[in-house]
Amino acid sequence: MAPTNLINLEQGSVSFGIRQVLDDVSLGVNAGDRIGVVGLNGGGKTTLLEILTGVAEPDTGRVSRVSGLRLAVVTQRTELAADTVGESVLGGLGVATHEWAGDARIRAVLDGIGIHDLGLDTAVDDLSGGERRRVSLAAALVQDLDLLVLDEPTNHLDVEGVQWLADHLRARSSALVVVTHDRWFLDTVATHTWEVVDGRVEQFEGGYNDWVFARAERDRQAAASESRRQNLMRKELAWLRRGAPARTSKPRYRIEAAEALIKDVPPPRDSLRLSSFAARRLGKVVIELEDARLDAPDGRTLVEDLTWRLAPGERLGLVGVNGSGKTTLLRALAGEAELGAGRRKEGKTVRIGWLKQELDDLPLDQRVLEAIEDVAARVAFGDIELSASQLAERLGFTPARQRTPVGDLSGGERRRLQLTRVLMAEPNVLLLDEPTNDLDIDTLRQLEDLLDGWPGTMVVISHDRYLVERICDSVWALFGDGGLTNLPRGIDEYLERRKRAGAAGDSGKVLREPAGAGSGSGSVSGSGAGSASPATAGSGGSGLSSSDERALRKEMSKIERQMLKLDQRQATLHEALTAAAGEALDTEKLASLDRDLKDVSAEKEQLEERWMELGEQVEG
Repeated sequence: MAPTNLINLEQGSVSFGIRQVLDDVSLGVNAGDRIGVVGLNGGGKTTLLEILTGVAEPDTGRVSRVSGLRLAVVTQRTELAADTVGESVLGGLGVATHEWAGDARIRAVLDGIGIHDLGLDTAVDDLSGGERRRVSLAAALVQDLDLLVLDEPTNHLDVEGVQWLADHLRARSSALVVVTHDRWFLDTVATHTWEVVDGRVEQFEGGYNDWVFARAERDRQAAASESRRQNLMRKELAWLRRGAPARTSKPRYRIEAAEALIKDVPPPRDSLRLSSFAARRLGKVVIELEDARLDAPDGRTLVEDLTWRLAPGERLGLVGVNGSGKTTLLRALAGEAELGAGRRKEGKTVRIGWLKQELDDLPLDQRVLEAIEDVAARVAFGDIELSASQLAERLGFTPARQRTPVGDLSGGERRRLQLTRVLMAEPNVLLLDEPTNDLDIDTLRQLEDLLDGWPGTMVVISHDRYLVERICDSVWALFGDGGLTNLPRGIDEYLERRKRAGAAGDSGKVLREPAGAGSGSGSVSGSGAGSASPATAGSGGSGLSSSDERALRKEMSKIERQMLKLDQRQATLHEALTAAAGEALDTEKLASLDRDLKDVSAEKEQLEERWMELGEQVEG
């Protein structure tokens, strides 16, 4: 039976002044489709959603929708009409309190999006912009719909919220069209990807992995040999294929073709060279917190008895629930948050670059290029030197847009300008607080490519698990238990431990586990320091006999334990290399450590490939 067509756009065109946003576009949304929409900021993604849903009309062309279509739209311009949170979320259902309170699906939405935390009686006028977006999202999710249309739904969710939303959307029977820059979310949710580019909408089967492969193949066919080698899409594909097995969903593209396409692409980063360079720039002391206590404005203790020493060249991701103290800890590292106890020590050569969530540090009376050159005229990223204009163009500002007054920029453009100014200052310590907010996927890829060659220490707060896994070497978490916890298996381990904590009846704290060696090259101690043992992979309907599936899962668990030991061995070798680079030059010792590190990496890669093979057998 052919799928039911819900919405159809025929030869639609939209222009703003002389700029053609959509040019003769024809496409449709069928029942059960889950479509991810990607493209540059300002490229027409939101306009496409508004045309499909009737919020706006095309200049030319025709839009048809199935009769009686049950549709909800949540864009960045969605307004709340009711006075309270409860009325905004539940008012459209037309049911009594006892009816929705007895509906497990509705209760799951209220918990998953954090509406109960806000309070149903809270006045809408008292909410922040991010809280209003969460309320609008919850109001759509509680409804029984044919089609759900969302614009950047993950922007104001934490890592757990993004995971919950992905699971929820996959379990719904309704169709979905979602604009998102969150690549993990896109790959987990989408069965089709639309790329809005140059007025066209190019359509691809599958999620982010498949889109990356298709883009890389298209670029390969259109480019010369050397430019192909340098192509960012192929670099991204190489990272996806060589990464940890739990990083992405089961790949749907052709494995052999992907491997052939990336065979000459080097790893994203030369960790040995960057660590050596960072040690020379920073010395042995970067930033240290000793016996530190951090308090929230309401008097709660966020972290206590924390000793944390950042090492030269470390790349750390920091995760935790909203309100757990991530930004406060970043402010403490920057020296802008007063410690309740303990002390902070900073190396003499440290230059901090801090990307804050606020946009209050931009010169609104200058033009874009002037605001960048006001920081510096040129900047170096390892072996690459860029002018202010070149860096601005890498991060999405065309030469024409560089002449725009800062006050006329959109929120996303101001975020990009803020990031550009931070990087132009050539810091050797980067503190990034939610850097992905309002950045499109191509800009994120350019940022990651720049950071691949950046030699310094970096701490990143982000709900974007793809970004954390892509640019960070270790992950740390604030679980609300007063400590800072290292997670050798990254965000997957974080979500598992949060789930176990919730099952134990304490959603704000982690279950205590034996302390273990961390994966970072720095050091940490405190009431929450430690690492969890690997968890067995979840079950999947593979069709195997129970005994065969148990055997496969047993081997997977064994591999996970071996990989954890290799992670710890890698951390030890990185620490030894950093120490050796800061001492008198001993090329023989450095070469020996480098050989050991390559051997460990090769062994780990073999284990990862075997883990993936087993996972595919279990998934069937």
